[in-house]
Amino acid sequence: MLKIIPLGGLGEIGLNMMVVEYKNSLIIIDAGLMFPEDYMLGIDCVIPDMEYIRQNKNRVSGIILTHAHEDHIGALPYLLKYIHVPVYGTRFTIGVVRNKLEEHDLLASVCLHHISPGQKMNIGDFEINTIRVGHSVVDGVAIVITTPMGFIIHTGDFKINNTSLDNMVTDVNKFARCGDHGVLALLSDSTNVEKEGYTISDKEIGDTLRQIVCKSTGRIIVALFASSVSRIQQIIDIAKTRDSKIVFNGRSMEVIVRIARELGYIDISDNMVIDIEQINQYPDEKIIIITTGSQGEPMSALARMATGIHKQIKIKRGDTVILSSKFIPGNEKAIAKIINNLYRRGADVIYEKISAIHVSGHAFREELKLMINLTKPRYFIPIHGEYRHLVLHARLAEEVGIARENVLLAENGQIVEFNKDGVQIKDRVPTGRILIDGKGIGDVGRSILKERRALSEDGFVAVSIAFDEETGIVMYGPEIVSRGFVFETETGHLLDDAICVILEIIEDITPDIENRLEKIRARVQGDLRKYFTFTIKRRPVILPFILEV
Repeated sequence: MLKIIPLGGLGEIGLNMMVVEYKNSLIIIDAGLMFPEDYMLGIDCVIPDMEYIRQNKNRVSGIILTHAHEDHIGALPYLLKYIHVPVYGTRFTIGVVRNKLEEHDLLASVCLHHISPGQKMNIGDFEINTIRVGHSVVDGVAIVITTPMGFIIHTGDFKINNTSLDNMVTDVNKFARCGDHGVLALLSDSTNVEKEGYTISDKEIGDTLRQIVCKSTGRIIVALFASSVSRIQQIIDIAKTRDSKIVFNGRSMEVIVRIARELGYIDISDNMVIDIEQINQYPDEKIIIITTGSQGEPMSALARMATGIHKQIKIKRGDTVILSSKFIPGNEKAIAKIINNLYRRGADVIYEKISAIHVSGHAFREELKLMINLTKPRYFIPIHGEYRHLVLHARLAEEVGIARENVLLAENGQIVEFNKDGVQIKDRVPTGRILIDGKGIGDVGRSILKERRALSEDGFVAVSIAFDEETGIVMYGPEIVSRGFVFETETGHLLDDAICVILEIIEDITPDIENRLEKIRARVQGDLRKYFTFTIKRRPVILPFILEV
């Protein structure tokens, strides 16, 4: 019996994590994170709930990674704190993972294995093969699992484009050969199912970038994802033709470039690279800065340039800033703010909406159809996408000829079970989202997020009162301190009146009443809430600090 259990990535962008079970073994494909949504105040990142893996940790034979994006490897350090199993990935993927594990002090305890596209291996009871796929990061692979009933193919993230600059194109011939031998199920990336046609070529993007650079007379600042190694190489090649110097800026950018250079994925001579402190030693037209911050991250290098607080780089008239990346949904306002600030400082800004300077790493509809036609699967399972993406991809599979009853629209936690009689979706395993806040893992839940939202929207009012333990007379206070609520200097009368409300409560609840402090505390919270709602239409968090001395 073969089971496929998605723990993340089916119903959201990110959190990609899949469990596959066969006989006595369990393997995990990817362990990704998701960046926090707007309501997740103070949260650093989100990872899948791994309770099912913890329950079955003795059966886990290994972890296979399809590529080096955070939504596929970001949760790996948290997973490896619970289980000690080998991790498999291509050279670049393992290079990025190695750096990540080192930051978490886990490198010494984890066994990392390099795999090459096309390499066969046995992991537990599984026979695994990999197929090269093209994506926006180098060294991506699809996973092929051999079973007595046929192949299970997990595409990972992919696009089908024969003009890749790094020659890492999707190996359609191997997918077709799998189709000829019999594919039981295809699990295919759904991210761009809403896009008609085919992805545009990397060469076209390169030509556009070259034209922009040639027309500019000042510094070039290119913001992109640090993992876009091929795009970085494109910019380096353009810089060579202009005899320009390259500055890599941003911590993640510097780390990825270092790894890519060590492994041979980026070709650049040492004399082309200069330190950020050396920028002013060269003419502006000879400087190209490759930086992070294309998604409007508040403290990224580009954001600091846009607000004028970057220590070494000050935006000035004549600079050309290129945002060579897609606007990820939810980031539009932050990106727009950066673009506006860059314009205010005199820069010319080129971005996706006004120029073809970015190509997606995810297949468009025609490429998704081609993948289905190449593999000719008996069953089809859409993965990697929000629920609407999964539904649209399921309908696309039907259009291509997959029988409706063989298209399986699964969700996180559901068990897809294959046996000699066919397939069925049955039962559920524990799943969900775990919030990471600093070093805290899962200790922030809905109630704390609700409190943070209340504090962020209405502020708080703290009330301090000290009573004499013997007489019950007020020894200190009442003192009121507010934060994020009202300015005491402008509306002092409001807080003065609030003190009167508290004094009335103290007068009503006399020292002879049992549990006096608890009753005063409850009345202060309730009456002040009513008072502020009535007078100013706000509901601050009321924090009464009442004690006896």
